[in-house]
Amino acid sequence: MRIILIRHGQPHIALSPKASHAGFADYIQAYEKAGLAPSDFPPQELRDLVKELDHVFTSDRPRSRQSAATLAPHAALTADPLFAEAPLAPPRIPLLRMAVPKWAVVSRILWHAGFAPGIENAWAAARRADRAADLLVARAQEAGTAMLVAHGYFNWMIGRRLKRRGFVRTGRHQARYWNTVIYEKTP
Repeated sequence: MRIILIRHGQPHIALSPKASHAGFADYIQAYEKAGLAPSDFPPQELRDLVKELDHVFTSDRPRSRQSAATLAPHAALTADPLFAEAPLAPPRIPLLRMAVPKWAVVSRILWHAGFAPGIENAWAAARRADRAADLLVARAQEAGTAMLVAHGYFNWMIGRRLKRRGFVRTGRHQARYWNTVIYEKTP
């Protein structure tokens, strides 16, 4: 059995503008709505890896759906909010302006510490990652390979669950677009 987890391509949005906490909240909303950058294409080795697959799971976010369609135009796509990124909430820190990636790191640390006002908390996201892993394992048992094009952090969460189930990882979860990690297990 093989499960391929792929982070979406580069979204069509500025990647590291400076923002206040309120500006970061606006950025999160814009990022969620952003599609794939028109000039961003998956690497050839990734296209070669998935060219034989006839089905792809993806999150329901535009950047993930478009990335999956670009990567595997021949495959049937199943878009599901189950695979959405673990959410972030901007902490209210007045007078502070930081680059968006720094806000994301601070927000993710606080999210793990329990800061989740009005969003899914870390415990609920972990349960969702378990359900996502169940779905991918079921597909891999049926078809031999399951592929997901989704989001970096949530892919990492799913990967942790796959390792606990005896899957062996090839590759590393990184915050790079088109990052690919493969999990394999002999039934």
